[in-house]
Amino acid sequence: MLISDYIAQIIEEMLDAGDGCAEVRRNDLALKVGCVPSQINYVITSRFTPERGYIIESRRGGGGYIRIVRKQMHKNDYLMHFFCAIGDSIEEDEANAYLLNLLGANIITERESKIISRAISSGSLAKAPPSQRGAIRADILRHIILDLIN
Repeated sequence: MLISDYIAQIIEEMLDAGDGCAEVRRNDLALKVGCVPSQINYVITSRFTPERGYIIESRRGGGGYIRIVRKQMHKNDYLMHFFCAIGDSIEEDEANAYLLNLLGANIITERESKIISRAISSGSLAKAPPSQRGAIRADILRHIILDLIN
């Protein structure tokens, strides 16, 4: 298991034990895991993001900590968050990251994720000028998300 996976697992366990809220002291967790504190920051900023349903608060100083709160969003709130986050243009890898998040939240099925991913792929948009593919991809993804909202 990679150290970043191990750190994320510990934080997830802390969130589960704290009913969706955990206070992480970077230095203490780094000592426990055997890594540098910046590795803890990396895991928190890359895996516990608002797009994945987390709120991050930090307090600096001697008693400093990072508070992570798991947001419980309803399906339509989650979809509207993604709808707004897409913007006017989106790259294929970023769009696929959104699809993975929707899949992880059980909003779409694995089959739906694969179909949407194929529809917004560079291969599917090959006839469009490269400068317009991101905008077309964003339009397609936003329309699909609107159809998922009930």
